[in-house]
Amino acid sequence: MLDPEKYFNYIKSLGVEFFTGVPDSLLKSFCGYVNDVETKNHVIASNEGSAVGIGIGYHLATKKIPLIYMQNSGLGNAINPLISLCDKEIYSIPMLLMVGWRGEPGKKDEPQHVKQGKVMLPMLEAMDLNYFIIKGDKNEDYETTKKALDYTSRNSSPAVLVVCKDAFSKYSYNKVQNNNIRFAAKSREAALAQILKKIPKDAAVVSTTGMISREIFETREAFNDGHERDFLTVGGMGHAASIAYGLSKYIKKSKMVFCIDGDGSVIMHMGALSTSGILGKSNFKHILINNGCHDSVGGQETVAFNIDFESLSVAMGYNFVKYNNNISIEENISNLIESEGPSFTEIIVPSGSRPDLGRPTSSPLENKKAMIEFLSK
Repeated sequence: MLDPEKYFNYIKSLGVEFFTGVPDSLLKSFCGYVNDVETKNHVIASNEGSAVGIGIGYHLATKKIPLIYMQNSGLGNAINPLISLCDKEIYSIPMLLMVGWRGEPGKKDEPQHVKQGKVMLPMLEAMDLNYFIIKGDKNEDYETTKKALDYTSRNSSPAVLVVCKDAFSKYSYNKVQNNNIRFAAKSREAALAQILKKIPKDAAVVSTTGMISREIFETREAFNDGHERDFLTVGGMGHAASIAYGLSKYIKKSKMVFCIDGDGSVIMHMGALSTSGILGKSNFKHILINNGCHDSVGGQETVAFNIDFESLSVAMGYNFVKYNNNISIEENISNLIESEGPSFTEIIVPSGSRPDLGRPTSSPLENKKAMIEFLSK
């Protein structure tokens, strides 16, 4: 395995001085170390395409090569700027991409990652992106990294480091400390339990990717509820609000749709709020669970605690239902249900989850079938 600190120092010795991207579980040790030590030349981007854009700007200003990190699922967000701007036939921008290989063939992973892992290398080839595989062998991987940097520098074109599972050794990085924030519940899971208790039995729920969907699944199990009301957005980070809006527009008018979102997800595709807020109807209810970090991929900070979501949601067309600590979460959800128009509320919770948190035991196809049957009633 690669030691994150030594690998970082090696990358720096090769002339890489700037780092940006979206955290990934396979890269969390490396990203965590970068976040701890590189306070000036490191930016956690809103999405992977934005990270590529930041890297382009950095190169234009400095003539140097940026490192852009992401999970392979994030390649979808990055394709546009990589092909339409960075390609050697367009602006010919050199950059080093570091991509975590979730769903690598032959290694067990979740369904949404298995597909992504299977198609990733053909995708890179179709995009005419040279890739170099990092397996966790110090001697071999250091040389591979140098080859990738030599390639991007020589050809003035992006090169990709494809990082296999367990390539990096563990690193205990400094996670988000929120000692001055008053939380609505002792944990996100406890908050979700209160939310689910108040959501009407005939309402549909669309939950964002990561820990929120996992905790909703387990909370339903604990309540002996079925899962047919919940669409668990296991992939497609940032698209839960759009899915919920589309559902709310065409669902039977007597049914409400609740989008249970996360701060990293909302930030990733924030423009979607303008559609659901301005065009949404009274049956659309948007709940933001804000813990200020990318919890499911390592706990690196988002900028969410610095965003005024009340002003933002109102500007996007929502009716904002303010939570305060003088009422319970259940009362807050009751106020959300009774509010006019598409409505938005923010519930602030601490980061972290219990170590024995499980994953959904039903497949995405089973989830889809059950929800369609529920919606047809």
